[in-house]
Amino acid sequence: MSIHPIDVILHKRDGLALTDAEIRAFILAIVKRTPTRQLVTDAQIAAFLMAVFLRGLDARELATLTEAMRFSGEVAYTEALNTFAIDKHSTGGVGDKTSLLIAPILAAAGLAHPTSDGVPGIVVPMISGRSLGHTGGTLDKLETIPGFNTQLSFPEMRDVLKQCGAALIGQTPTIVPADRILYALRDHTGTVESPFLITASIMSKKLAEGLNALVLDVKVGSGAFMPTYEKSKLLAELMVETGEASGTRTAALLTTMDEPLGRFSGNWVEVWECIDIMRGTRHPMSADLIGLSNILSGWMLHLAGRAATPEEGAKLSDEILRSGAAYDAWLKIVEAQNGDTTVFEDPAAHHKPTATRTLTSPTSGYLSAMDCKQVGWAVQRLGAGRAKPGDPVSAHAGIEMHAKLGDKLEANQPLVTLFSEDPELLNEPEAMLRETLQIAPAPPKLQPLIREVITKVHLPR
Repeated sequence: MSIHPIDVILHKRDGLALTDAEIRAFILAIVKRTPTRQLVTDAQIAAFLMAVFLRGLDARELATLTEAMRFSGEVAYTEALNTFAIDKHSTGGVGDKTSLLIAPILAAAGLAHPTSDGVPGIVVPMISGRSLGHTGGTLDKLETIPGFNTQLSFPEMRDVLKQCGAALIGQTPTIVPADRILYALRDHTGTVESPFLITASIMSKKLAEGLNALVLDVKVGSGAFMPTYEKSKLLAELMVETGEASGTRTAALLTTMDEPLGRFSGNWVEVWECIDIMRGTRHPMSADLIGLSNILSGWMLHLAGRAATPEEGAKLSDEILRSGAAYDAWLKIVEAQNGDTTVFEDPAAHHKPTATRTLTSPTSGYLSAMDCKQVGWAVQRLGAGRAKPGDPVSAHAGIEMHAKLGDKLEANQPLVTLFSEDPELLNEPEAMLRETLQIAPAPPKLQPLIREVITKVHLPR
């Protein structure tokens, strides 16, 4: 008996659990549409999204929806490499560039081949996204490297993984096409914030990589995508549960996003910051970025069998970073993806904004608070991000923070420098930053970088 889209919508609208067959048939109808044969209309897809938004999904429904989306297009089949495939995903933040450090760290740790005691080599097939709203995008950062090709097919990605141990690519039209269709309509139907739809979107793309394990960085705080700690935690739990249901070992770290991560926020400037770190220059403003990158890498090394505990993994990660091995791995990755590595010889010289402006502290005191989301929107207004998919972004727009939350400031001390490729774009971001950066006579109470860790054993029963 055929399954009609309207029946699926009505069942979910009325609070019933959808069968596996209903979910798979609905997703198949979405991706099999042609201009002349509409198996399911945009209106019906929108109605389905709203029904899920309002009614939610149970664990089985969510796992089945994610699986149906995952297999709606090509999958990577990285198991053919006979290695341990692992990735990391962040829910997005301001200045969040950990992927640019983690991929080469893991490549340096596991490239190769099995260890003498039989632990398999490690590969990191990393499908990343573009900036949207107040959050930055890894692909936009990578594409500031001349020639760097993020649009690799899965066979091309596997070739890079064989050579380098890591590959950083974007979602192509043949990778999880169901997600492209659903996401575009979520943006127009007020259903973006559904934790169930977010989980299916994120996890379908990650699991299409053929992963053995996945580490999730779920942001909490004023710069996070989810508005409250409770909602961020629910999203983390749903993603861990869905990953584990697929046979992929999954851990989620709830990490603080109350201020930009690291020194720079933008596109090329974030690449520059990571190059400095991999070449041994550790600016004080980059300490939180280095710490978080090592913690996330430590979890990945632990899950991959290269470290007995996440803490040992974090120490190994920092050793790899300090030794220069991560930088060597980075150069191999960039070269394999046709990027020009000569720009790394002097990354500061490659930074070419046409307009800059430095804001100073209006008084002495402590940097006590900011709305990190507003900082992200200021970066976007400078030209570094996009308001809607498809908008162009500037390679050289962004900001440099000169202080972290809790830092003691003197009057007229530099607070933040703005970069743009258009002088007329400086005024609005300046006003936004002046409004949100708060100076107080006493230091603030700061949240720890890692708020909570969610694994299978910590999931609610």
